[in-house]
Amino acid sequence: MATRPEQVRTSARPTVIGRHYAAACGHYLATSAAAGVLERGGNAIDAGVTAAMAMAVLQPNLVSFAGVAPTLIYLRREQRVVSLAGLGYWPAATDVARLIKEGGESIPDGILRTVVPAAPATHIEALRRFGTISFEEAATPACELAHDGFAMYPLLSHNIENVAHSPSQRDDIPASFDRYPENARIFRPGGRTPVVGEIFRQDDLARTIYLMIEAERNATGDRDKKLRAAHECFYRGPIAKAISEYHAKCGGFLTKADLAGFEVPVEDSIRCDYRGFEVHSCDVWCQGVVLLETLKILEGFKVKGLGHNSPAYIHTLAEAFNLSFADREAYVGDPKFVRVPTEGLLSSSYAEIQRKRIDPHCAFGKMPLAGDPLACGQTASSRHAIVASPAEKVQVAQDTIFGCVVDREGNAYSVTPSDDAYDTPIVPGTGLAVSSRGSQSRLEPGHPSEVHAGKRPRLTPTPGLALRDGQFYLAFGTPGGDIQCQSMLQVFFNIAEFGMSVQQAVEAPRFGTFNFPNSFAPHQYLPGRLLLESSISPEAVQKLREKGHDVELLPPLSPTVGSVCAILRDSATGFLHAGADSRREAYATAW
Repeated sequence: MATRPEQVRTSARPTVIGRHYAAACGHYLATSAAAGVLERGGNAIDAGVTAAMAMAVLQPNLVSFAGVAPTLIYLRREQRVVSLAGLGYWPAATDVARLIKEGGESIPDGILRTVVPAAPATHIEALRRFGTISFEEAATPACELAHDGFAMYPLLSHNIENVAHSPSQRDDIPASFDRYPENARIFRPGGRTPVVGEIFRQDDLARTIYLMIEAERNATGDRDKKLRAAHECFYRGPIAKAISEYHAKCGGFLTKADLAGFEVPVEDSIRCDYRGFEVHSCDVWCQGVVLLETLKILEGFKVKGLGHNSPAYIHTLAEAFNLSFADREAYVGDPKFVRVPTEGLLSSSYAEIQRKRIDPHCAFGKMPLAGDPLACGQTASSRHAIVASPAEKVQVAQDTIFGCVVDREGNAYSVTPSDDAYDTPIVPGTGLAVSSRGSQSRLEPGHPSEVHAGKRPRLTPTPGLALRDGQFYLAFGTPGGDIQCQSMLQVFFNIAEFGMSVQQAVEAPRFGTFNFPNSFAPHQYLPGRLLLESSISPEAVQKLREKGHDVELLPPLSPTVGSVCAILRDSATGFLHAGADSRREAYATAW
């Protein structure tokens, strides 16, 4: 009897395919919350905001409800992408001399690294401008998860425990959550980390969210005024009062006036063309320009011909990223304070110059000099003294989470909310670790991310959207600090160049260069370092070492290389294909 061949599986999970909507988020309960909104008739923005607020509750060690939330939205009827600049700025009273006194060469741990929290304003503005539901409907899943609790899961328990035993920047203070009474009470009750399966509650955060819900309920007027009431509750009302009074008591910089003056900008995205695709990122207050510049450099190579995850492929991508990260270090910062040569960085002529700097046989070995996107014969590379860190493992930030949603009308939402709770105190009674994103600023005079009052740090979280022929094609993103653009590009290539299914693309082995100063204080720099998941062939590892890469191996499916979620629209069928990375608790759904 003839035997039937076994089905060949290309991924551990299936790609989820639906006609009407899709959602893929960094935690399965957030995906479920988004799907509930879509089932009730909400659009992608409604569902995305709901998921974003839920993710801040579900991953609270790394994502703050009062953190950052850079957001991209594709509006199908207008066929355009808009960006919500969900990043706050340094308070007006910021004292650089004090930061240097307490932090030395980098921003100190604690309350002094606080910038104005942007996430609540971003979510409310997204609902107000592009959504259809109330703040209450969007925030209720987050409020319920905080009040009723959810099951402690492996990644969260591991990260809390792991950080609990990691050294802080200073030797004279306890590490992580235990150094702050409120943080310890919430994350390590009774002096221990909750184990997997235990219920994890955040009662104070639930009350804070409910205050905003009540403010909306009690407001008079139309939907717009009611949404503004929720904003006012946070930025001018009792929540702002609690935050500002705590900062005044503890010597922080943040004041009630800083909070009252914050509004989230709604602006154009930045973009590049890559072989018929338009790839979009937030502006240069975040690092998304690295993804775009690297795509332009690689546009001149026959990427598919290099062979997926071959030594030539990994080497070429890593070296292209090294060039882009060198430019990030030299040029990229808040465009309100820094003249970033964005147009030059993303031009085809500059990409041609940059790609010629890549030697196919030999790695740079250290961060290369920045390029000259202005074609003026000078670079910014000599402005910054970069000192190599002692030989050690890469300190990869496992911060952040990502979520994306596409609705039945074809609108798409992509968000990367973030900000941790282990290096800054939670404001008593609120459950809020107010945005500690100041850790990504620099104390070096002249650096493009140098601290100034009113200036934004250069942000790592960077959601992505791609269009094809003016229509939505892909929403994608990931947590992971400096690995984000690298993992996103690899997944994009896995789909667009190698024809993988979405789930296969996010599960495929990944790599990342760290041949540049880390975005987070104390800005570790390991010349020539290249991370590889060990599922990449040993032969490739050996050949990369022969080319001069300082290879560090990670386990297969390592959370260190991020957790990509993605949704693709098949233009031929109209079906939505969604995938979510099994490296963390991410899940996708569709209907």
